[in-house]
Amino acid sequence: MAASTAPQPDPSAIGRIPKPPFAHVPGTEALFATRAARFEALAGGGHGLAPYLGFLAGLTRVQQQVAAAAPEPAMPSSGQLERARTHAMPPLDRAGFSPDATSFAIVAAVIEGAAALPMPAEAGAALARLQSAERPTLAALIGNVLANAIPPDEVAEHVFIAAALQVDFARRAAKLNAADLQPVADGVCPCCGGAPASSLIVEWPRYEGNRYCACALCGTMWHYVRAKCTLCAQTGKISFREIEGGGRVKAEICGDCNGYAKVLYTAQEATLDPVADDVASLALDLLLRDEGFHRAAVNPFLTGY
Repeated sequence: MAASTAPQPDPSAIGRIPKPPFAHVPGTEALFATRAARFEALAGGGHGLAPYLGFLAGLTRVQQQVAAAAPEPAMPSSGQLERARTHAMPPLDRAGFSPDATSFAIVAAVIEGAAALPMPAEAGAALARLQSAERPTLAALIGNVLANAIPPDEVAEHVFIAAALQVDFARRAAKLNAADLQPVADGVCPCCGGAPASSLIVEWPRYEGNRYCACALCGTMWHYVRAKCTLCAQTGKISFREIEGGGRVKAEICGDCNGYAKVLYTAQEATLDPVADDVASLALDLLLRDEGFHRAAVNPFLTGY
């Protein structure tokens, strides 16, 4: 038998493989500017959801403008941040969040900006109700969004509130030191404790092929093992499904919990966005729902589907 001439692996190289950073906090204005551009591209490409994608493009532009002009948010104290690090808790814990003056200012600005957008009559009526709502009503709506407990007959109102909260939480997250964020639990944002909208297989220099979950609320991204369920953390019964010819967006299906979450492959298209492309791939959700699977991810812009 002839000796193999194939290159042999160098064991010493293992220690030289760079460890990917655990978390990335958002650059707020870039986050919404990039997302708006993606929504616009998707809406202009003959997509079946073009009217809705176009509306979300406009709403995301409003988010971008509000993020640039909103008052500075109050941040946790150094003691609170240290406790969060010590006890592996999200420093901007959505479960214990109380809206402050900045939160209500952002809600008002998003409502005002959204009023100029073309939208269906139902959405316009919901926006009008928000324009006349008092703070206790707005606070209740904020609580519903943060608890992922949106009444089916009030989806439109909550979409606008969710858009405002994305701005509020992203601005707060942007002020944190990403290196201080610690793993909280499988499939849970280390910054705010929320669920991901989807995850991306990134092509960042030196970290190509790593997987990052993207928070639907604050925009923080955190490293997560590939082929591992974001809902139950099992790995034994993972499979993937995609719409024929898709490739860029796949559903990671878990046979243990019957849940799924989408994975976006940026090597196929660098401009993929974890929120925008999750919405644009709704056909995949509908297919999987008909087959009895349920979403392990959260996207406020898909509430009601």
